[in-house]
Amino acid sequence: MAVSLSRAAAFDVLLRVERDASYASELLHSKKIDELSAADRGLTHEIVMGVLRWQSALDAAIAAQASQPLRKLDREVLIALRIGAYQLRFLNRVPANAAVNESVELVKRARKRSAVPFANAILRKLAKDPKATTATSLAEQFAHPEWIVSRWISTYGAQAAAAICAYDQQIPETSIRLPFDPARRKAVEVELQRSGVTLAPGHLLHVARRVTGGDVRHTAAFARGEVWIQDEASQLVALLAGRGERILDCCAAPGGKTSVLAERNPSAKIVALELYEQRAKLLRERVRAANVAVQTSDVTTFTGDPFDCVLADVPCSGTGTLARNPEIKWRLKPEDLLDLQGRQVAILKAAIQQLAPGGRLVYSTCSLEPEEGEQVVEQASSGVNVLDITSELSNIRAEIAISDAKSLIRGPYLRTLPGVQPCDGFFAAVLTRA
Repeated sequence: MAVSLSRAAAFDVLLRVERDASYASELLHSKKIDELSAADRGLTHEIVMGVLRWQSALDAAIAAQASQPLRKLDREVLIALRIGAYQLRFLNRVPANAAVNESVELVKRARKRSAVPFANAILRKLAKDPKATTATSLAEQFAHPEWIVSRWISTYGAQAAAAICAYDQQIPETSIRLPFDPARRKAVEVELQRSGVTLAPGHLLHVARRVTGGDVRHTAAFARGEVWIQDEASQLVALLAGRGERILDCCAAPGGKTSVLAERNPSAKIVALELYEQRAKLLRERVRAANVAVQTSDVTTFTGDPFDCVLADVPCSGTGTLARNPEIKWRLKPEDLLDLQGRQVAILKAAIQQLAPGGRLVYSTCSLEPEEGEQVVEQASSGVNVLDITSELSNIRAEIAISDAKSLIRGPYLRTLPGVQPCDGFFAAVLTRA
């Protein structure tokens, strides 16, 4: 079995870091790495930086399964084990057998064949329990309530749960949305740079940028409403809503998704509902598009002519945003999820009633909990069809920057996981009325 180019490159970089005290950041921008494909470069970077960030935790996991002290292992063997352990713990998209087999091949490649049985045994033990831990220890390590971590392990697996917890404990990047018009987007980007704001490309979307320096809130472009601070997954949900002539945004504040709908549909009539007057006032101040009418109203009692496009981004627990809102994890209780679900089902049923035959509806939350995502759609989707998210993402593929768009898909739904993807956690379903 041949070792993939990405894992071989990662091994060579990590070996030089260990043996020669070289810097990974320099080695990862060498000519040899640049010659790899974009996908291989991405995985190489991810493995190298991940192993270095989590080295002590990886060594602890390996040591717990080893029959001898790690200091007695050849460095090549230990590096191969770290690469395998990192993939098992944190790269949910990598099959466990691939992580194990290729790491064993790295030991052979390093001409340490006598260590092959040992490495194989260690990695197979880790594959059975890649975290070598429980919800209790994960909760202690990453300061999360145990009941939440236990749910994530059950729903998404130990590797993904660990990645979510780790992401939640970091300061998240600030993502912004620029105008969709290419010429205007370029002009605004130049203006921001002149104002001292430095930017990097978005991870998920071409229209997104990541702020790497400066304060975008204190720029003229932000004050004019041409720049929105908005997580990339939130932007993606708004893009999925698509186009229409009559559009309803059921729970519109603070207005990020409303502004996407307005800019993408300049000739449409858009009604933006907000339950609370103060939030509706802020919505009016922030979304200045002439085709948006803000109303203080509850969608469950709202009446109007049918809409051909509806967005229901409902109030939720917010467990997909704990990196930005860490207080949520200490306030939320298990019983809150069913209370929220009742409200969400009512909103979705009401939103469906506003949908014209043949119309399109996007239901979304920034929650990681199935009670607020899949289960709501299952309970409320009578009279509508759930569209396959694979086809829906294909329809906007020109907007998507991430190379592995399949990682955003869970069944017929969109599902982003913090740490698995570099963004907040969102759920979205696309429905159409028969």
